[in-house]
Amino acid sequence: MPIYAYKCGSCGHTKDVLQKIADAPLTDCPACGKPTFSKQLTAAGFQLKGAGWYATDFKGGSGGASAPAAAPASSDSAAAPAASTDSAPAAAGGCATGCACH
Repeated sequence: MPIYAYKCGSCGHTKDVLQKIADAPLTDCPACGKPTFSKQLTAAGFQLKGAGWYATDFKGGSGGASAPAAAPASSDSAAAPAASTDSAPAAAGGCATGCACH
């Protein structure tokens, strides 16, 4: 069952309530009794990361093996364009067509 955060619009009283999804929302404030008690929008208590695993699950497990495999591929592809752009200005004596330095 989810936990919902409620806040009173009149007195500012806050309360976390464990309710079923199908339950009707509370409207009367338990502190002042006015019908200004409403649900608040809160952040989720988990994060999805990667291929469907929670970020809080299996830290250092199988997720650690897939991260280094992705890192060298991106660093190799980033190093190749840098080498080709560095050699072109030196050979031409200046900036090549389409350079991003100006």
